[in-house]
Amino acid sequence: MRWWREEDREPFAAMNADPEVMEHFPAPLTRAESDALVDRIEEHFDRLGYSWWALEARESGRFIGFTGLALQTFEAPFLPAVEIGWRLARPAWGQGYAIEAARRAVRYAFEEADLDGLVSMTAVRNVRSQAVMRRLGMTRDPAEDFDHPRVPEDSPLRRHVLYRLQRP
Repeated sequence: MRWWREEDREPFAAMNADPEVMEHFPAPLTRAESDALVDRIEEHFDRLGYSWWALEARESGRFIGFTGLALQTFEAPFLPAVEIGWRLARPAWGQGYAIEAARRAVRYAFEEADLDGLVSMTAVRNVRSQAVMRRLGMTRDPAEDFDHPRVPEDSPLRRHVLYRLQRP
C-alpha cells in the first residue's frame, strides 16, 4: 500500500475499463472518470488522512489496484460510516493481495485513524468480495442488506449486502 503516483493513472484506467473487474459496478469507467476518481482519492487523503491506497506487487513493483478506507455519506440507514474496500486488476486476483492489503487497512483504521468500526458493502452476487469480508472477521446481518441508491433501480446490482467490523 502506498501513495498514488502519476504513472498509476494509466493502469488504473485500464483496470477500471475492464468489464470483468467492473462486473459488480453499474458500468466500466472512462479514462476521464478514472482520472477524476484518482483526483478525489488524493483530495480525501488531504482532507481525511485516509482514502484508497494504491497497491503494488512487492516482487515487480507494478500497480495492481487499490484498497483502503472511504467515508460514505450517500442515503442509507447505516451511514455515515467508513467503508473498507478494494479493487484489483485481473492478473492480481487469487493471490492473496486483497486480504493482505485489507488487513493492513483495518490496522490503520483502528490503530492510526482511531475509528470505532468499519463497513463493507457489495452487490449480492459478488461472492469473491464477500469472502474477503468474512476473512477479515466482518459479520453480516441480512436485515441490513439494502438497495444501493446510486445503482439504477432496474439493475441486478442494486441489492447490496452490508458487513460490519467493530474495533476490537
